[in-house]
Amino acid sequence: MRMRAQVQPHAGGPAEQPWVTQAIQRQPQLANPTEGADLARTIVSIGLVGLLGLGLLLILGFSAVLLPAGPIVILLAAIPLLFIMLMVWWFDRWKPQPILLLVACLLWGAVASIIMTLVAQVIGITALALVGIDASGDVLGAVVFAPLFEESTKGVFLVVIVLAARKYFEGPLDGWVYGSLIGAGFAFTENLLYLSSSFEEAALGGLAMTFVMRGVMSPLLHSTFVICHGLSIGFAARRGQWWLVVLMWFPGLIAGMFLHALWNGTATIVGSLGLLGLVIMIGLSAIMSGFWLGSGLLLRRNESIHTRQSLGDYANAGWLTHGEVDMLGTWKGRRAGKRWANQYPGALPEMRRLIRKSADLASIRTRVLAGVGGEKERQVEKYELDQFVKIRTTMMRRVQQPQGFNPAMRR
Repeated sequence: MRMRAQVQPHAGGPAEQPWVTQAIQRQPQLANPTEGADLARTIVSIGLVGLLGLGLLLILGFSAVLLPAGPIVILLAAIPLLFIMLMVWWFDRWKPQPILLLVACLLWGAVASIIMTLVAQVIGITALALVGIDASGDVLGAVVFAPLFEESTKGVFLVVIVLAARKYFEGPLDGWVYGSLIGAGFAFTENLLYLSSSFEEAALGGLAMTFVMRGVMSPLLHSTFVICHGLSIGFAARRGQWWLVVLMWFPGLIAGMFLHALWNGTATIVGSLGLLGLVIMIGLSAIMSGFWLGSGLLLRRNESIHTRQSLGDYANAGWLTHGEVDMLGTWKGRRAGKRWANQYPGALPEMRRLIRKSADLASIRTRVLAGVGGEKERQVEKYELDQFVKIRTTMMRRVQQPQGFNPAMRR
């Protein structure tokens, strides 16, 4: 596959020395083939504003109905949400995804999927009632309807991302990040419902008990369910065409439904076992949470390996050296590069730009190898390689300028 998608050789040939000692000549500037995305960003922004508005109305509604406990309910529901957001940010540092897309995932889980789930459940229960089947029971709802409708409405947004923004969904770590945020958003709204119901039934005692059960003992469940979808799609995204990537949603969807049903079914069965049932649920939660954390760590490590492989293609074509691949493709190398650049005025910001650009190039290489975008993606690759060289040249000029020189004094 790499042979079929050769990189255009660098006009100047390979650099004889790494960028810590030598800059490469500036390349002719190409037209930016990524321009024209303003309309798409505007549409996404309008959609986010709408979802955010609905979410704020939901939160204000809980505050009004449950005053003075409303703010406490919201704060307790927000604690696990903030924890997951911080964890996702940490995992996403290697190749940060667009903020708009991350916010969209969060709002989809917190608002859109909740509304769609409620509507789907009403339609499903009504349809079954018309044929004489009573589906309003707690067991059937928890073990069948909840996994079926909730996982479908949460995970469908991952398919939307693949179809509308494939360039931002290139691998399993992307699916892990998006799925975690969708699940966290859904859990936040669901926690609002359960916490408010507990307060109405048992005041502060019920509120505290529900928070411990949902916010402390099992905060990662919905994120774990949805990352199954994201992993399945992400592994296919690196190789397959769009239709195959969409098709691969279903194995992940089924896996997420199974885990969801397993959790709800186990909770139903052991609910009357007292302390033993509680221990069983804590153990099951630990296993699922371990899968969430462990898969994230493994994928984070794999992403750096994948980056080095992709940048290696550019090194073979002469755009950068293999020493640069090691520097830009490892955490240790990135830290060392920033420490080195920090010795020279104005070089550190350029080094950070170089690191971000190298991550972008690795993503572009993935899309080229997968055949995503065709010739236009090859043009993007050429443009971004040119930008990489320009950033490196600017950084080396900062390094090579005399100490104490102030660019603002230049006329």
